[in-house]
Amino acid sequence: MAFKLKTSKKTEEILTQIESSTNIPYATLIKLALALSLRTGLLQKEDFNTNNLGRELNRQTITGDADALYKCLFEVCENRHMSDEEYFPKSVKAHLDRGAILLQNELRYSGNDFLQHLAELDKSI
Repeated sequence: MAFKLKTSKKTEEILTQIESSTNIPYATLIKLALALSLRTGLLQKEDFNTNNLGRELNRQTITGDADALYKCLFEVCENRHMSDEEYFPKSVKAHLDRGAILLQNELRYSGNDFLQHLAELDKSI
């Protein structure tokens, strides 16, 4: 069972930049990125084609005490059972890398209150 993953260099840069500009902790940004990616739906083949040159993260930092819940969310998104090896680090990394880009895009369009904007995303659809 894997307990660590490395983000892409781009993901590290995006999350570090957002952390410094918003003062939202890195660990919180990770969870927001995962949520945005899961909200988007199934991963595409290209979502798995990222490098491992970014920050090393522990599984506990990413999912915390809610690891089983996260795995269930990933399985619902994929509409199938996932082995632990598929879930972590493979799918978690792909969702995190995709989600960081989505998070960066939302920051660009958020106006003055980034967290409020994220909370109201589904209202604007």
